[in-house]
Formats: sequence, structure tokens, C-alpha cells
Amino acid sequence: MNDAWSAIYSQALALIEQVEPRVAAATRQELADQRASLKLIASENYASPAVLATMGTWFSDKYAEGTVGHRFYAGCQNVDTVEAAAAEHARELFGAEYAYAQPHSGIDANLVAYWSILAHRVESPTLERLGAKTVNDLSEGDWEDLRHTFAEQRVMGMSLDVGGHLTHGFRPNISGKMFRQRSYGTDPITQLIDYDTLRAQAKEFKPLIIVAGYSAYPRRINFAKMREIADEVGATLFVDMAHFAGLVAGKVFTGDENPVPHAHIVATTTHKSLRGPRGGLVLATKEYAADVDRGCPMVLGGPLSHVMAAKAVALAEARQPSFQTYAQNVADNAKVLAEGLAKRGVKLVTGGTDNHIVLLDVSTFGITGRQAEFALLDSGIVTNRNSIPNDPNGAWYTSGVRIGTPALTTRGFGPAEFDKVAELIHGVLAGTVPASAPNGPSKAKYVLADGLAARTKAAAAELLDAHPLYPGLQL
Repeated sequence: MNDAWSAIYSQALALIEQVEPRVAAATRQELADQRASLKLIASENYASPAVLATMGTWFSDKYAEGTVGHRFYAGCQNVDTVEAAAAEHARELFGAEYAYAQPHSGIDANLVAYWSILAHRVESPTLERLGAKTVNDLSEGDWEDLRHTFAEQRVMGMSLDVGGHLTHGFRPNISGKMFRQRSYGTDPITQLIDYDTLRAQAKEFKPLIIVAGYSAYPRRINFAKMREIADEVGATLFVDMAHFAGLVAGKVFTGDENPVPHAHIVATTTHKSLRGPRGGLVLATKEYAADVDRGCPMVLGGPLSHVMAAKAVALAEARQPSFQTYAQNVADNAKVLAEGLAKRGVKLVTGGTDNHIVLLDVSTFGITGRQAEFALLDSGIVTNRNSIPNDPNGAWYTSGVRIGTPALTTRGFGPAEFDKVAELIHGVLAGTVPASAPNGPSKAKYVLADGLAARTKAAAAELLDAHPLYPGLQL
């Protein structure tokens, strides 16, 4: 980062400080905290200065409901430019027929995908059968019938406890309330997706939508097989690639492991492994393009124009050859991290990884995921607890910890550093024990061995100092 960037951010924080000093102080502290910790949360990364700067512009002040060239507000010609640029970069980067850059988040992108499929598969045929152009032309009775038909549709997604996401049909989530849902799991021995079992389940359940993708599954998916299964049962294949979009963009996942040629609709976040701003994106075949284009007003309100501009910048960055090198390093580093943990006796779900995620089973240390997460945090290592298959501790305390390599790879960590990170993680887990509670060992409280946190922080600092975050930025 050059002196000009440093001056820009310093001046911006000085301006914020005049209005609300607590926000300025928290912003400075957040940078300090991120610089001083080993960020291993698989869904986090570091956006470039250009991406960060793009979000802080007057595009934030503009309403732009509608689509490029067809807005419900005047004066949107510049928004049209940045949204079109974001969609163009997304199409070229992923080889998609259509791209929609308006979703505010990953969940919004998934909702756009779900309702686009419902509009295409349920609403449009119903309107055609009834001779109506829009739902506003329906009688009250026909409208009630359509609403009932919507409520009867079925979705199949990966179970939350084996690595799926809340939005893949988890009943407390809106996706589980929109549909009649059924989850598919993994083989109880290998902890891998069993495509034959999934096929049999799909043939019995006959879902409208099959969801592929994950948030805590440390392996790759064969999307060609998923499409075969979807076609056999007449389902639409929807892929949520929020976690691994960067590996798709970086050409680490190709062929059958690239979801874009095989899925009808793909949704993603633009941060995580893609290293952009926090936001969402939908890719689709031409068949579904018109339905996805109705994301506003179907699901969304006014798009966040400043974030769409930042998406365009990040996607342009991801089209550079250097991003492919980065993405391959993310996957290679994850394998080194997994091997480093395994050789030190840490149990891993599925036995390893071939993406960017490593999922630890910490029950062998006699602690819960919650205890492990906070013990690691005390030691300067930022992770998140996560359920593992058939987790006896449930979704709050858990028995697992999820880690990933995108952020530290952005900082320049390589195989040697990640093996050292594995050593530090093992040391903290081995030096943590549950605290006593009235009814036995606590699931939340813990005790760290004397001096362990300080020693781990010092060792982590040596690694971090060699790979500074936003070097040259002084606030």
C-alpha cells in the first residue's frame, strides 16, 4: 500500500472521528486486531484497498430499483455502468450465460435463486394455463390455488450437521419454511457424499429443487453427477458456491467439479474465497435469466450501488492471472494445514481436505467446539466452532472447529507457515481442559495451561510480522 492510500484512509478516519469517535476508534482497533491474529475463519478474507475504497463513495446515496436501462428512478445512468460492469466480469470470469449482481448477501442471492425457480417452474406454467399475463390478473380463487401450489413444492439440500448451510432447507430458516424439505447426508463411515444414496432419496422424494454446495464440507462435489440425479427426477439443480467461488474463479475446480456448466442456477457471495466486498451474486442459464432478473421486486429492494461497484472491481481483480495462482495456493495450503494437524494427532472430519476448509473433531481432546474456539481466540487464533456429523453437543456447543486458508494465503502464508499454524493449534487444543461445573465438566468454560496463550501469541506474531496486513497503512 503506497503513501497515497495511507493518507486517504487516515483522512477518512479523521473525518469520522469528528462525528462519532467511537466508530473511528473501533475501526482502528479492528485493523489492529486483524493484523495481530491468525485469521482462520473459512468464510473470511481481506479485500484489496481498491475494493474497500470503492464502497465508500456517493453511489451509496442512489436508489436504483429495477435493472440496467429499466429503472424506477431517474438519474441511474452511472449505476447502470457499474452494474453492467459487474455482470460482465462475472459472466466472463465464470463462463456463465447470465449474471445478476444485485443481491445484498449470500442469503439474498439464495432467495433470488429459489424464487426464480418457483417463478419459472410453478408460476409461469400456471399463468399460461389460466391465460393470465401476471399474478395481478388472477382471480382471488386462482391466486389462492397458486399460493397453495407454491407451498407444496419440495427441496433437497445437504444436512446442516454434515456441512450444509442454513439456507439449504434447514427448518428454522426461511428456506425450510418455504418448502417441504428433506436433507441428504453423508456416508456414516467415510463422511463423504454417497451419490447412489442421494439418487435413491431423490427418486423417492421427487423434489422440485436439489441444492448442492456446503459451508463446512471439506471435500469437492461432482456436479456432473448432481445434474444427472436432478435430470432423472425432473429437478432444477441449484448450486450454492458461496464458500468455494474463489476456487471456481481461480480454475482450481474444473470439469465435473465446476458447478457453472452443470447447474441451472448458481448463487454465491462475493467475499469469502472470492476476496471481494460483502454481497451476493447469481449466475444462471439463459432459460432462467428473465426470472432471475425479477429479483427486484420479487425478493430485493433497492440495490446497494456502491457495493455493486466494489463487486465489479473485485471481479476484475479475479480475472487477473495472479488470482489463479492465489486460488491454487489456497487449496495447497489447506492440504498442508490438514496434514500438519493430522500428523500431530488431530482428528479431521473426512480425514482431510481437497478444498479450502479443514474441519476438526476436537472431542478427542475432551473439550467442546465452543471451548476450543475461545481457547484458540485467547491465543491469537481466530476460528469458529462448527457441528460435525452426528454431533453429540448440538449446534451451540458443537464438537468441531472449522478453519480455512483464504485469508492467511492472502497475507502471503505458504506451506511452512501453515505447518507452524497446525503446530500452534494442536498445542492450544492439547493444553485446554474443561473447567469444573456443579454438575461435572463445563461445556463452555475452560482452563488453559499456564503461559500457553502468551507463548502461542508470541509465536503467531513472528509469522504475522513476516507477512504484514496492508503494509504501509498507518492510522
